[in-house]
Amino acid sequence: MSTNPYNMSAKQRAKGIREHKFSCQELVESCIKIILKNDELLQSWEYFDQDTVMSVARDIDERIKNGKTTGNLTGVPVGVKDIFNTKDMPTAMGSPIWKGFTPGNDARIVARMRMRDMIIMGKTVTAEFAVHAANKTRNPYNINYSPGTSSSGSSAAVAAGMVPIALGTQTAGSIVRPASYCGVFGFKPSFGLLPRTGMLKTTDSLDTVGFFTRYAEDLKAFLDEIIVTGENWPLSYEIISKKSSREKGNRPWKIAVAKTHMWGYVENYVKDAFESLINKIAKDRDFDLIEMTLPVEFEESHKIHSIIYDKTLSYYFKEEFKNKNLISPIMYKIISHGKNITLDEYKEALAKQAKLRMRLEEILSNRHIDAIITNSTSSHAPKFKEDDIPDNALIWTLTASPVISMPAFISPSDLPFGVQLISKRFHDYLLTELAEDLVERGHVKEPRLVDVIEMNKNNTAEFKNVDSLELKL
Repeated sequence: MSTNPYNMSAKQRAKGIREHKFSCQELVESCIKIILKNDELLQSWEYFDQDTVMSVARDIDERIKNGKTTGNLTGVPVGVKDIFNTKDMPTAMGSPIWKGFTPGNDARIVARMRMRDMIIMGKTVTAEFAVHAANKTRNPYNINYSPGTSSSGSSAAVAAGMVPIALGTQTAGSIVRPASYCGVFGFKPSFGLLPRTGMLKTTDSLDTVGFFTRYAEDLKAFLDEIIVTGENWPLSYEIISKKSSREKGNRPWKIAVAKTHMWGYVENYVKDAFESLINKIAKDRDFDLIEMTLPVEFEESHKIHSIIYDKTLSYYFKEEFKNKNLISPIMYKIISHGKNITLDEYKEALAKQAKLRMRLEEILSNRHIDAIITNSTSSHAPKFKEDDIPDNALIWTLTASPVISMPAFISPSDLPFGVQLISKRFHDYLLTELAEDLVERGHVKEPRLVDVIEMNKNNTAEFKNVDSLELKL
């Protein structure tokens, strides 16, 4: 890892601050330089005020000096997807309807980060209401390609080194897909593990808070800082506190290799790369790989998801639906469809979702499987504002499972795509251990820092003099 603060893991940055190798202000300044250099091209940030974040950094440095800070990631900058409330920043949720809206409070997870002395660097761009309509963010590897939709700003900002960590959310594939396209780690924890208070609600049984990192060791480190624990959260606390749900122990990993019913959509270069990785892992004595075929009822996943998702959106966004000129065509289409779904159809879909969740839990438990491994996406990123090729990400959202997308591959077009790990609900720490182990053993490499300017100097004529650009926010 580099000795430059902006290229360190979050854990290394916090350690450097504790050991007085650099100040919190110096760390933040290194991130600001990257933002000012790259974001005219990348457009990752919806709101960023360098004076504010420097003021916070100075305050934290003063508290460090007086021994008054808390948290293991003190001073680490974090990007926040613009659907989480922030008391001192606007929360527009990717919509012109809510532009300039300031809620006046922090989402619970944002408050938790502040309490642990992390720095809220700013608000990252999201798709309109975290749904499907692409916003302005570009892919760091090639600005002519998509970074993914909903959590696009967060994934791109992490890939470009603007922040070491950024919050995202997933209701279908909005963490896994941007992580795959931007070549970073994307962690969608178990449904219900992280609090959703004070953030945009789209779908009650699916919305999940997660985050992006560039280093595997930061997955567990950041989860430790933001997780809600204790007996007031009995469902998750009972399972996640057990050693068996946190550590593999002295035995090989038992990993199920899954090619879902969506395998037919997968591009050949993705299939070849995935097969090559599986063959490599199979030679490692610390891994016991088995083939797994999901039961036929999982083939209904996308239909079930569509009923739940569209019906719930039509309920929560009925006021916005009245402003047809201020919402995207895709949002209008989804809400229109949702309004025609009956309550009985919706209840039936929820029941089917619960059955899929229990069925997967049963399969993994009965076969003593630690995790499933499968492709993250069916291809590298599509061209900017073009549709994604259908993939399997929403299956694991339906089952409430913890998921990590790892930056494993580069396509023939020099664009990244990932591999996906899935485990039983509330076995999140076990999954972070697996991700770290795969990196430590060299099966998956951590991504290089993307030099956005260098990567894109030949992509479009209008950016020939990009070194002189400044971010105007």
